[in-house]
Amino acid sequence: MWRGGVDIEAGGKKPVAEEPPEHRWGFIRKVYIILSIQIFLTAGVAYAVVKIHPIQQFLTSTPAGIVVQILIIITPFIVLIGLCAYSEKHPVNHILLTIFTLSFALLVGLACAHTKGEIVLEASILSGVVVTGLTLYTFWATKRGLEFEFLGPFLFSATLVLIGFGLIQAFWPLGRLSRMIYSGLSAILYCGYIIYDTYKLIKRCSYDEYIWAVVSLYIDVVGLFLGFLGIGNNI
Repeated sequence: MWRGGVDIEAGGKKPVAEEPPEHRWGFIRKVYIILSIQIFLTAGVAYAVVKIHPIQQFLTSTPAGIVVQILIIITPFIVLIGLCAYSEKHPVNHILLTIFTLSFALLVGLACAHTKGEIVLEASILSGVVVTGLTLYTFWATKRGLEFEFLGPFLFSATLVLIGFGLIQAFWPLGRLSRMIYSGLSAILYCGYIIYDTYKLIKRCSYDEYIWAVVSLYIDVVGLFLGFLGIGNNI
């Protein structure tokens, strides 16, 4: 339970360096439970968009559907602004997180709707294997004293490069090979983010930041999946 920015169940707000290990592991479990719910919800919504043809037809073949697509695309960014202001206010933060997840899930569904089923399955399996492997590696490496703070500036710089690359692709399409390269670089970037955000979850995030920890890891996982999906679509 959260009251006034303090997790009562976790024993109150304490600096990360001073908290008992069981509280930190309780916090980590809480984040991964919420993240798992998000991923299952995303998979369910995406499956519905792909398999329920009236939904797919409405979103892709009607003027109203195009408007809804635009709303779906901008909604996560609007909700993130709300999360900045209310990330520590329960239950508003959970409501905003649910809206964020559903809008992202619809985006994933739209991406999968234009992709062959075997490519979606391959991207899902690859994403699961990579996320599990990188997460286990980060926990192991952090336990051995390795730090990953140095990744921050590199990931930020790489993100700016990919945003620029994406804008070029939007206005001056460079072809199938370029799209595949872009998707591959995106997947590599999100691999780095998974390590970086997992490390922050273990060593840096306070109890009050659990919503941002969940959002960061969720974006990383979905971004990795979409990267693999893009590679499969352009091979």
